[in-house]
Amino acid sequence: MSAMPSIPAIEVQALGKRFGDFAAVSNVSFAVERGEILGFLGPNGAGKSTVIRLLCGLLRPTSGRITVDGIDVGRDPEAVRRRIGYMSQKFSLYSDLSVLENLQFFGGVYGVPRQAIGERIQDALRMAGLAGHADTPVHALAGGWKQRLALGCAILHRPRVLVLDEPTSGVDPLSRRRFWDLIHDLAADGVTVLVSTHHMDEAEYCNRVALIDRGRIVALDTPANIRRRALDGELVEVRGTPLGRLLEALAAYPPVRDAAVFGNAVHALLARAADEAPALAAYLAGRGIGEVAVARIEPTLEDAFVRMIGRQAQGAGGAA
Repeated sequence: MSAMPSIPAIEVQALGKRFGDFAAVSNVSFAVERGEILGFLGPNGAGKSTVIRLLCGLLRPTSGRITVDGIDVGRDPEAVRRRIGYMSQKFSLYSDLSVLENLQFFGGVYGVPRQAIGERIQDALRMAGLAGHADTPVHALAGGWKQRLALGCAILHRPRVLVLDEPTSGVDPLSRRRFWDLIHDLAADGVTVLVSTHHMDEAEYCNRVALIDRGRIVALDTPANIRRRALDGELVEVRGTPLGRLLEALAAYPPVRDAAVFGNAVHALLARAADEAPALAAYLAGRGIGEVAVARIEPTLEDAFVRMIGRQAQGAGGAA
């Protein structure tokens, strides 16, 4: 007798949310398996936080259905909230209370059994790297420690699903890396993690990534597959001065399929970088671009995202 298929930890079907005439979320569907880390990746205003608030039962959808741990969010949002841990980009800690007092408070809010609260607080202190700092006021903590403490508070009740909304916003790179180590430890223990971010590099830490733009999912796959499928060619980094004229020249050069500014350089898409890069460098020099340098690079998720959004915009323009 074959085993019954497991129910996804999170399942979203044709989700929509409108605020008046504005569609913040449009026909979004996805599922997250147990123990999986799914990243919601996109610019500010793309709809990531709206989806998360709908998932947590903090907003009611205009259309569609969400289940978390097998429970319909629309029918029983309180039961769902008891099963999830939630952490927002704005820390919900009480700054005037100590580290220990915050943990005790959130343990009470989440209904942690009295006989278990002491051990769980000690676990949270160790996880956050705050053992020996229980009496420190939260306002005296550095941003990375506040972040890890907030995560410790969110998992005191041992949730099966962890929802993180821009949790590393404004945190230094080293603290972000340590935070992601904690997330991977939780996922290894079977916790399902849904995390939104606009840091493209963080998506590499996820099992799968949903790229979101204007309230729609434009891609949902592993980071490697998204990079591979988004770019129909090879990527080169082009440097030259002035940058604005460089971009204009690249956009006018027929072999360049796409070009976008990344920092103080331009990423350009060619059919075959090895064959076309020398001619491209000569073309740019002939157009008065100084200090020209062209080098083949591996695409990032940001490259893939820019390419996909460009395609979508072209399609919308053609349909108009």
